[in-house]
Amino acid sequence: MGKEIERKFKVIGTAYKTESISSAIYKQGYLSVDKERTVRVRVVGDKAFLTIKGQNCGIVRNEFEYEIPVADAEIMLNENCLQPVIEKVRHICIASDGHKWEIDEFAGENAGLVVAEVELGSQYERVELPEWCGEEVSDDVRYYNSNLIKHPYRTWEKNDRE
Repeated sequence: MGKEIERKFKVIGTAYKTESISSAIYKQGYLSVDKERTVRVRVVGDKAFLTIKGQNCGIVRNEFEYEIPVADAEIMLNENCLQPVIEKVRHICIASDGHKWEIDEFAGENAGLVVAEVELGSQYERVELPEWCGEEVSDDVRYYNSNLIKHPYRTWEKNDRE
């Protein structure tokens, strides 16, 4: 059984771009966004994946991911997934403490949102926060990708600034 242990943060500024070791365009959609589980289809370059995630228990949840044919994923994204589909550029950075950070710059209805995630080996593992990490939003459901299709960033970010 796979476990995902992840912390999520708002990103401040663009300094992460100078630390990025790679970037890729992601397109992902959701077949299910129930509270108990999400089922996601994702295309990254010439690869595609089907991912099933269980309900969050703090920053921990079950996660199972399987590679699938890109042609199948494109059909699911266009015909079976809830809309809108999430589009983003993911930057990978390695922090001085060795942790791998994934920074997502969202596009479309979620343009303007930039979030950093770090996966941990344990929920108690310490992590050194890079200077571009802002407020932690690990427990804020608005920042879950599966919620961004129902409640895009543009619909609530204005209220956050007021």
